[in-house]
Amino acid sequence: MTAAARRDQLLDIVRDLAGEQTFHEVSVEAVARRAGITRALVYQHFEDLQALLEAAVERETSRALAQVSETTLRALNEGDPLELMLESLRAYLHAVHSHPGTWRLVLMPPEGAPRSLHKRIAKGRATVLARLIQAVRPTLATAPQAPDAELTARVLSAISDEYARLVLTDPLRFPPDRLLEHARRWLSYMWIERP
Repeated sequence: MTAAARRDQLLDIVRDLAGEQTFHEVSVEAVARRAGITRALVYQHFEDLQALLEAAVERETSRALAQVSETTLRALNEGDPLELMLESLRAYLHAVHSHPGTWRLVLMPPEGAPRSLHKRIAKGRATVLARLIQAVRPTLATAPQAPDAELTARVLSAISDEYARLVLTDPLRFPPDRLLEHARRWLSYMWIERP
């Protein structure tokens, strides 16, 4: 196995162990055992447990941010607002469904998660929220008695994240198609332009 492949394997194991248990239970010994290698080989790639955990956090949050960037909602005045929102949500739920280990760390950080994970999650949420505000503001600005763009973006973000958690925790009961149908009905009701 190449050094890069071994490093990825070890980071995958950290992600999986943290998702199955807590970060407190992740150890170099547990990672080595799961990989079928010695602790010394783990230390050839990472200085210590903290470096291993930080590398896993960096990789997974970067992956999540890259996936979210692909789902960015376009300005709602660039087309049918409902369809644009559903297109973005569909892409987000697909990313969550396809990469559950990454998204469990981001949406449901396990106990004992490093402070760096919480900081990166907060920074990612702020980025997503800013993009959502930019997307909804142009449409809301033209509507009489329009709702607050920031609050609207926060509600959309919270709903999207709750849908994603349902995909992670009970995918058979809450498949993306069921959630998208609910979103279509809810958004259709909420997005009716009022005089």
